[in-house]
Amino acid sequence: MAQPPPDVSEDECLPEYRYRFCPDLLRDKVAFITGGGSGIGFRIAEIFMRHGCHTVIASRSLPRVSEAARKLAAATGQRCLPLSLDVRALPAITAAVDQALREFGKIDILVNCAAGNFLCPASALSFNAFKTVMDIDTLGTFNASRVLYEKFFRDHGGVIVNITATLGARGQVLQVHAGSAKAAVDAMTRHLAVEWGPQNIRVNSLAPGPISGTEGFRRLVSSQASVGTKTLAIPLQRLGNKTEVAHSALFLASPLASYVTGAVLVVDGGAWLTFPNDLKLLADFASFSAKL
Repeated sequence: MAQPPPDVSEDECLPEYRYRFCPDLLRDKVAFITGGGSGIGFRIAEIFMRHGCHTVIASRSLPRVSEAARKLAAATGQRCLPLSLDVRALPAITAAVDQALREFGKIDILVNCAAGNFLCPASALSFNAFKTVMDIDTLGTFNASRVLYEKFFRDHGGVIVNITATLGARGQVLQVHAGSAKAAVDAMTRHLAVEWGPQNIRVNSLAPGPISGTEGFRRLVSSQASVGTKTLAIPLQRLGNKTEVAHSALFLASPLASYVTGAVLVVDGGAWLTFPNDLKLLADFASFSAKL
C-alpha cells in the first residue's frame, strides 16, 4: 500500500516536504483562502506556497491568522498576508479583497474553506444553529465568490475551489445542518461553473472525508475506539491527512486542471461508499440541544 504524504497534527508547517511535483506550478500566483489560519485551510496555504504561490489567509481571529502567516512565510519564503474577516459580513469581505488587491495587484485563486460544524440531531437543532451553519458555509461561499468576481475575476478570469463534504451524498445522522450547507455549495459550484465559464473562471468543489489532525475531526469523533472501528470501514483502511487534501486542492487550482470545472473531487479514501451511519448515536444525543 502506498504511504500517505507526511503531515503534522497541529497547525504547524511540515518539517520536511518531499513532494514538489513542480516548484513553479503556481509561481507568482496569488491565492485568497478563507479559513486559512488553521486546519485544512492552513495546509492548503502551505502547499500552494511551496509551489510558488503567494497567499492571503483570512479568519475571524486576527492574532491566530497573523501567527499562521508568520509560520507560513518562514517555512516557504513566500509572501502571506493575514486578514481578519467574517465571511457572513459583506463589508468585511469587500475590505479584505480590496486590501489584498492593493498588496498584490491581483488574485488568481479563491479557496472557500471557512466552515462551522458540530454534532446534533435535527430534532434538537435550534433554528438559529441551523441558520448559523448555512450562513457560514453556504452564504459565506457565495459572498466571497461574488465579491471576487466583481472585484477581479470577471475581467481577468480565475479559479475557485470550494471545500465541501460528502455528508449530503446519502444522508448522515447528526449532520443535517452541515450536510445541507455543503450540498448547497456543491450545487452552487455547478451553477457558477456554467455561468462564469465564459469569463474563464473555473469553479470546482473538493469534498474531504475523515481527515486526522483537524479541529473538525476532533469535534465529530466521540472516542478513539470509534476512530478505529470507522477506519476499518474505509476502503483504504486509514484516515486521510491535511496534506492529501491540500495536494488535491493544488491540482484543482493549477493549470493541471485547466479543463476541469463544475466537478466535485471526493478525497476520502472511498469512505463515502462504506462509512457506517450509526443510528444509535441519535439515542446518545437525545437530551442534547444546539442553541447557537
